[in-house]
Amino acid sequence: MRHLCATATLVALATPAMAEPDYAAAVKADYDRDLKGLWDWFHRNPELSFKEEKTAARMAAELRRVAGMQVTEKVGGTGVVGVLRNGAGPVVLVRADMDGLPVEEKSGLPNASTVRQVGVDGVEAPVMHACGHDVHVTAMVGTARRLAALRDRWQGTVVFVVQPAEERVGGAKAMLKDGLYARFPKPQYAVAFHVDAERAAGTVSAAEGIQYSSSDSIDITVPGIGAHGASPHMGKDPVYMASQLVIALQGLISREQQPLRPGVITVGSFHAGLKHNIISDQARLQVTVRANDEEERARLVAGIARVARGVGELNGMPADKMPVVTVIEGTPTTINDAALAGRLNAVLATTLGADHVAPFTQKGMGAEDFAYYVQPDTRVRGYYFSVGGTPADVVAAAKAGGPAIPSHHSPQFKVSPEPAVVTGAVATTAVVLDLLKPGAAS
Repeated sequence: MRHLCATATLVALATPAMAEPDYAAAVKADYDRDLKGLWDWFHRNPELSFKEEKTAARMAAELRRVAGMQVTEKVGGTGVVGVLRNGAGPVVLVRADMDGLPVEEKSGLPNASTVRQVGVDGVEAPVMHACGHDVHVTAMVGTARRLAALRDRWQGTVVFVVQPAEERVGGAKAMLKDGLYARFPKPQYAVAFHVDAERAAGTVSAAEGIQYSSSDSIDITVPGIGAHGASPHMGKDPVYMASQLVIALQGLISREQQPLRPGVITVGSFHAGLKHNIISDQARLQVTVRANDEEERARLVAGIARVARGVGELNGMPADKMPVVTVIEGTPTTINDAALAGRLNAVLATTLGADHVAPFTQKGMGAEDFAYYVQPDTRVRGYYFSVGGTPADVVAAAKAGGPAIPSHHSPQFKVSPEPAVVTGAVATTAVVLDLLKPGAAS
């Protein structure tokens, strides 16, 4: 969710904070009355990617309560689509992801998850909303309610997409493959947000360019020739070869990549062997690859295959026992339409106050499969923004050397649903109202 070079223009910093729009108070009242309890339910009941049956059913029920909403379930697996029409005009897609993660929650929250679930991989695991998707779906409900109540201020169609499996970067692709852009009104614009634990609550930020990096997950199998640990010369040690590979892969970044062109190769998993004195016949690596453009992405993926084969050849492995590299899933770079982002950043500065719209700087190489909705061949213009999820004093204390803020995907992860849900709903409502205001320029 961060980029080293791309920044969003901080709109009119010297301007005093603007008065909140009238619907902001309505969103806050809705949170106090109903959305708070809805977030609590989602947080207590997380579900794994493509297994979000209860979450999808609850979201479908909530969207059906919105006057005029047409709801379709089981799109791309567990996905839900709600269509809210209000006369002729542009179409805006609003997306929220809904899956949790296989993490045992240790946040200390009174509504901490105790759920366990068998995932699509057949493995039972504890489940936690360790990335804030409970905030996203709750805010979507608040947004849908506000837009239905404000029909006199907009004209067109809003398509609400409740997406499965963002964490496996497969949900967006699955919904598109199932006809999202053919079975439902095709959007001119796509909008989404992500809560950010490192950002102060009540603030938002969006890049006028790259918002997230690409991501590819790669499995590497390194064959060996098994032997007794006391006689390594009688075999070929896959642990030794895989260790060489782990080190050699970093050369693709440090020695072959242009210094000012970001990229990451991380080996997240290394498994081999079962006993102290046995040289196994196989090692397995799991690798994530990140880049900020398709050319660099392709170069890194191809480089991994080249280096893996080189390690096999270096160790004298026969042709039928070369390392096997498999790209199993991935997502392109998420790039905001620059002109659209500039326009909507200004809208949010007016809506929330200029001091609540922060400049965007990419600090890492997180990824998002929202990118599939806005690929160049779709001709859909995208706007993805971040919403702060941690009280400002806690963020300030962490920056001053105090306790670190638990990261996304951590067992200790937690965000403040108020104001994160309210800010997300108010900001999304403001963006859609601007895109669909009668006579709005595209």
